[in-house]
Amino acid sequence: MKTAPTPIAAPPALNTQLLQLCKAGGEVMRLQVLRVLSRDAYSVQELCHILDCRQPGMSHHLKTLTTAGLITKRREGNNLFYRRTYTPRHPSLSELHDALLSSTDLMSLSPEQQTRLEQVYMGRADRSRAFFAEYAGEFGEQQEQMVAYGVYGQSCLELLRSSQPAGGKLAVEIGPGEGAFLAELSPHYENVVAVDNADAMLTRASNFINQQALNNVSFILGDSRNSDLQENAADCVISNMVLHHVPSPADIFKDAARLLKPGGLFCVTDLCRHDQSWAREACGDLWLGFEPDDLTEWAQASGLQDGPAAYLAQLNGFRVQVRQFIKPDPLYSHLTLLTHQHRSV
Repeated sequence: MKTAPTPIAAPPALNTQLLQLCKAGGEVMRLQVLRVLSRDAYSVQELCHILDCRQPGMSHHLKTLTTAGLITKRREGNNLFYRRTYTPRHPSLSELHDALLSSTDLMSLSPEQQTRLEQVYMGRADRSRAFFAEYAGEFGEQQEQMVAYGVYGQSCLELLRSSQPAGGKLAVEIGPGEGAFLAELSPHYENVVAVDNADAMLTRASNFINQQALNNVSFILGDSRNSDLQENAADCVISNMVLHHVPSPADIFKDAARLLKPGGLFCVTDLCRHDQSWAREACGDLWLGFEPDDLTEWAQASGLQDGPAAYLAQLNGFRVQVRQFIKPDPLYSHLTLLTHQHRSV
């Protein structure tokens, strides 16, 4: 008669983490918090508004989720913002950690919660538009205090040239600023589209392009979800120093993935995480930069793959990340697999 194998005792830390995960997922409000955080980062006040919860109760739920390693917090100016954590604290519990997050994505917010969620984004967008409407003429000088276009623009261009030397049919730039990078794109792409939700900034970019007599650049007043932008058509999508101004940086990745053709490139330049909160008032920043892992996680969640990257240190304490993300080409991947199989025979 065979005896049952003796179970291997799990280490205490693993037992504790398992209990914390199970506890965190055992309450409806905490699951709703995880569902909301699937889109972006939110402050306690924003989460209270979206989920119609008093702050003491919300703070308790956030503490439980943080202890379980499902969310993390970071300070943005005077507020703490919470976001999901995609890397589990204990590797042995990665399946449970991932399953808990992916399962909450299947939950539906009530119509009232969805309305309040959109109100939060509209408020963020309104603040950003108001800043650029008032300070469009001064924005270039203020931006130079943080990082000069001549530094990050050249690095982004070199990375793009090395990855897409032949150019292509269509390039889309989200938030073109005063239009300098549009002039770099124009000679290498048949058509270039610039989209911006700030009319004042779009006008400055348009005037610059007219001065340069570039006839293949067109402009759209709106955001990256605009219906005039064709899906699966762009060879590259550019976002230079834009993410820290937008209400939802994660949504920009989703929109870029939708606009790119298979094999296309999403080129992102933005600030690394910093603590210089004066940038909020001087430059209209909504976010104080991002960790490189933030961009990687948003890209992976949008179906994009990591590409080449460069990091630029500035004397004023800012650090810039120049990143590329690639939309996989199923046909290319299939041909590569067939070639590999053929060579292995």
